Amino acid sequence: MSQAILTLKNIDVTVNLNTSEEKRILKNLNLTVNKGDFITLLGTNGAGKSTLFNTINGSIFPTKGQVLLANQDITNQPEVSRASQIAQVFQDPKMGTAPRMTVSENLLLAQKRGQKRGLKLRGLRQQKDYFLKIASQLPNGLDQRLDTPTGSLSGGQRQTLSFLMATLNQPQLLLLDEHTAALDPNTSRQLMELTNQVVQEKQLTCIMITHQLADALKYGNRTIVLKDGQIVLDQAGQAKKDLTEEEILTYFAD
Repeated sequence: MSQAILTLKNIDVTVNLNTSEEKRILKNLNLTVNKGDFITLLGTNGAGKSTLFNTINGSIFPTKGQVLLANQDITNQPEVSRASQIAQVFQDPKMGTAPRMTVSENLLLAQKRGQKRGLKLRGLRQQKDYFLKIASQLPNGLDQRLDTPTGSLSGGQRQTLSFLMATLNQPQLLLLDEHTAALDPNTSRQLMELTNQVVQEKQLTCIMITHQLADALKYGNRTIVLKDGQIVLDQAGQAKKDLTEEEILTYFAD
């Protein structure tokens, strides 16, 4: 029997309540994400994809409904309380890293995510060999830049670092918000292959927003299409493998 990592029950999100700008974005949405799922999430602009992620990570609270993480009700937990269990990589390579800190210092921060901070030595020197080992397995020559301020990295290197930081402590749930969209095609391909490799090897549970139909079909075990705040397609296993770009495009028609 599959173990549910994330459960969304009857989620509604309405913004600008009681104003002329009031808008209902998510509409009675229900979703169960099982342990080991790698979901590719598609939808037009305005479909509610970012709002869905923000509801999961705690940066916004649903107007109604319930959010469960590993059967624990986290509906009203703030974002900071979820950070040790839910990791996210954003579309913008500048987000998710501290630009004035070195690559090693950023990795040390990620390693200590969710832990209580006290007055004690950082222990950076003791971790250097470990950081070198894991960085040497990645593309973009990140292992040669461990002492480089993150703000001096290329976009691809910085996004690779963000991904490494997000997966370092094996979160219960990994959210990828179009994390390859801002990169050139070759770097995007490298990071997508790395993503698939790490998700499979660490058996992570992952939801990835993408606008690339080819990536949505190639990667993961489950594909979801979100339209007008509701899930209109949810295919897994062989049904996902049989999906075509033409079939998915029919859900994007007005």
